[in-house]
Amino acid sequence: IKGLREQLVNQKVRFKDKNGNDFPEWEFKALKDISQRIIEKNLESNLNVLTISAQLGLISQLDFFNKSVSARDVSGYYILQRNDFAYNKSYSTGYPMGAIKRLTKYEKGVVSTLYICFRLNSHVNIDFMEHFFESGLQNREIEKIAQEGARNHGLLNVGISDFFDINFNLPSLSEQKRISNLLSSMNTQITLEKMSLEQYKAQKDYLLKNLFI
Repeated sequence: IKGLREQLVNQKVRFKDKNGNDFPEWEFKALKDISQRIIEKNLESNLNVLTISAQLGLISQLDFFNKSVSARDVSGYYILQRNDFAYNKSYSTGYPMGAIKRLTKYEKGVVSTLYICFRLNSHVNIDFMEHFFESGLQNREIEKIAQEGARNHGLLNVGISDFFDINFNLPSLSEQKRISNLLSSMNTQITLEKMSLEQYKAQKDYLLKNLFI
């Protein structure tokens, strides 16, 4: 799916609309025009402290580390709601310019103020933008604003205003929905096939054990 996703968000594969016509040309839009920065602090004393995992996305520290590694007082952390996004400026394998992840596992959670957080508006499709960020197309733009020699302890020096000035080349909302529906259905199919494979493996192990009893 990774290869297809990159082709779709790079316009190497294009769809037709329901009438068989081409969708409108893609347009450049700044992140600040399609989102709102989240700076709301954790005044409700939410203790679901999140961290960004390259593979698992925004996940509770208790689920990821089996303990909380945050400060005891998290009232100064940003509070996120489901479908909000957070940008981790630390680079890791597969994410040379840091990772942008969507909150999908919980209704709410809190993150360190080291993260840049934002909520998308109705001008874009949330599912499409999640696929877009996973494709890494934003890396070229982030690389332009990351200051030279600023990779201090794996943390990129990316200014907040510069980050929200980043421009993305995006399709119309209708084409975004068409692309995201295809990619999401493929993800669902892959998940089902993995579950089926695990069941077959379990059955095989059971049969092998009983063959030699």
